[in-house]
Amino acid sequence: MPGQPERTAIVTGAARGIGRATALALAKRGYAVALADRLVAEVETTAAEVAALGVAVLTLPGNVADYSATQTYGRNVLNAWGHVDVLVNNAGISQPKGLVEINEAEWDEVIAINLKGQFNWCKAVAPSMLSSNGGRIINISSVSANTGAGSSAVSRFAYCAAKAGVLGLTRGLAKELAPKVMVNAICPGVIETALTAKLFTHNRDAILGSIPLARLGQPEDVAEVVVFLATVLPMFLTGEVIDVDGGQWVN
Repeated sequence: MPGQPERTAIVTGAARGIGRATALALAKRGYAVALADRLVAEVETTAAEVAALGVAVLTLPGNVADYSATQTYGRNVLNAWGHVDVLVNNAGISQPKGLVEINEAEWDEVIAINLKGQFNWCKAVAPSMLSSNGGRIINISSVSANTGAGSSAVSRFAYCAAKAGVLGLTRGLAKELAPKVMVNAICPGVIETALTAKLFTHNRDAILGSIPLARLGQPEDVAEVVVFLATVLPMFLTGEVIDVDGGQWVN
């Protein structure tokens, strides 16, 4: 269709932090970007920043855990732009409660947003990728999926379980959707965002001492790895997990 963007992406959890940085990084590379987030006012702010870079932008306000809404939004993006080249499954919530304190509803919410939300969006766009020129799916997990929650971690076991599920989702879909769709995951380490900055204040020196690169990660550090996975040519990489943690968990 006339006027359709040449390159398109969907970024979930795009209102702030890693999602916002990723949306802006992709926009700077010429991608039209659809922004999914339940923080309506903040995602509109990100949309304005993306639009200022001269690319098309759509806002998709709502919860990624809502299967029906996600499928509708996926169709809306495809109807508007004709294709989705890149899906970045970034939306997630923290959960600081341990097993003794957490209740069932809190557990269910973490799994619904951090894991089921990624399934929902893969289900919404992967069929169109398979029936067209292919695509790339980039799932944001966490080093906590492999290490468990450290003493400085913002979240505990429920978050770790959901993020470990993301790695299983990534590896399973990498084989199932090949060769047309490449699916990879990123595991951020200690990333300084509006949410985490205040939590790191009291033990910042100890955290820095555990990171070989001697600084906290920034959302842009993760965003640039997303851009690599979204744009690198040729692409002979799928089912892989990249840690972005400053070397904290080298093994």
